[in-house]
Amino acid sequence: MFINELFQTLVFILPSTLLFAVPLMVVALGGLFSERSGVVNIALEGIMIIGAFFSIFFIRLMQINNVLDGQALLLLACVVAMSTGAVFSLLHAYAAINLRADQTISGTALNMFAPAFAIFTARMMQENSVQQIEFSSTHFRIMTSLTPETPIIGSLLTNAVSITTYITTFLGFIILILAWFVLYKTRFGMRLRSCGEHPQAADSVGINVYKMRYAGVAVSGALAGLGGLIFVVTTSTNFSASVSGYGFLALAVLIFGQWKPGRIMWAALFFGFMKAISTGYMAVIGLKTLPIPSDIYKMVPYIATMIVLAFSSKSSQAPRASGVPYDKGQR
Repeated sequence: MFINELFQTLVFILPSTLLFAVPLMVVALGGLFSERSGVVNIALEGIMIIGAFFSIFFIRLMQINNVLDGQALLLLACVVAMSTGAVFSLLHAYAAINLRADQTISGTALNMFAPAFAIFTARMMQENSVQQIEFSSTHFRIMTSLTPETPIIGSLLTNAVSITTYITTFLGFIILILAWFVLYKTRFGMRLRSCGEHPQAADSVGINVYKMRYAGVAVSGALAGLGGLIFVVTTSTNFSASVSGYGFLALAVLIFGQWKPGRIMWAALFFGFMKAISTGYMAVIGLKTLPIPSDIYKMVPYIATMIVLAFSSKSSQAPRASGVPYDKGQR
């Protein structure tokens, strides 16, 4: 009986972990490209909101007009999210690269602007000045059912279990592989990393540091916008100009992952697991019977973030020139 309950707990927790981990991983990989180029992208939260806003609004328009639905619509929405995220991130790139502004301040400004813009625009474009954008995610889901009659693992189940996943989950891991390949196996990746480590040396061999940093921030914006869409689609049926602090949590994943794709994946899975525990503790053996308020469980991912950063920040090795404005005339 215990083994059956344990297996059913795993069947519930593992898919939930992936649902929460994938958007974190995608956004953290976006931050990786930006910081590897030498620009700290504090604006990940705001870019997620902008990418989610335009893509979710696109989904709503397609659905209410019965133009398109299902996986094709979700994939098109991914393109919208990446495009708008990349364009919005160029504001941060211009301030950080051309104006040599403080990158923390410019990123914070975008974080403050994004939710206000999303709320104002949603109210202007919808009836009754509603700020929530409703949509249906039913046709985006990929459902898999496990029953006691299922071969091999069916004997571990006491009743039928439905597992929900999304095509964006597989897309997230494809992006992980591509990010590793681009950064470590291509000329573009080598140049990008050199601009984040020693931009003067990169410039001396003919690499345009400004263009590489613009490219890094644009890729960062595209992935952050996509991460915003993935988060909203997989966790809700409406968008109200919030991504629950996932942009900041992605920065913690980036730091904990030591600015490396593989470690970022494991860090994202860890925080995704903590988030799954906080939302589904009633289905976890040993936790559902404990007299602990639900608000305590909701705090678990953020407490885990602070604890992990407290122990790992001392050994963190960010790109040397990350956050340092580059002046072509300075040596």
